[in-house]
Amino acid sequence: MSRVGKYPVAVPTGVNVQIASGAITVKGKLGESSMPLSDDIEATLDGAELWVKPRNESKRARMMWGTTRALINNMVTGVSAGFTVDLEINGVGYRAAVAGKTLQLQLGYSHDVDYPIPDGITIKCEKPTAISISGHDKRQVGQVAAEIRAWRGPEPYKGKGIKYATETILRKEGKKK
Repeated sequence: MSRVGKYPVAVPTGVNVQIASGAITVKGKLGESSMPLSDDIEATLDGAELWVKPRNESKRARMMWGTTRALINNMVTGVSAGFTVDLEINGVGYRAAVAGKTLQLQLGYSHDVDYPIPDGITIKCEKPTAISISGHDKRQVGQVAAEIRAWRGPEPYKGKGIKYATETILRKEGKKK
């Protein structure tokens, strides 16, 4: 039995859930998300709760049960509250700024890095060394954060680079005389 799938997904007020023709659509104040449902999974809406059940006891149905419930929960959370990932920039001369639909990064290269902001994503730079990425799709927010971090990952000696705000960098001692 799935430890995740057996719990219902709480649907808050202001979120509209529609299940039709093998797909689920969730609409809220921050946007709209839809996902096709597997043939092995059955979703039912019961008041303010959404239940996910397997259609049979096959191994694939049991695998998709918890996965589908988690994806639906992320969709409901995304359109109602949204997801945010914070990045920090460390290093002399390293900074970021938002100009229109482009994130401009100065990361110690001979050129500036221009990252086009995808649709559905909002990027804010409160300080030149802090980037806040938010949106209603958890996968897309995480992917954008990973792509920005990949331009200059943190290095272990001085801690220079882009890191997640919750990340801790294991520091190394360096060369001795």
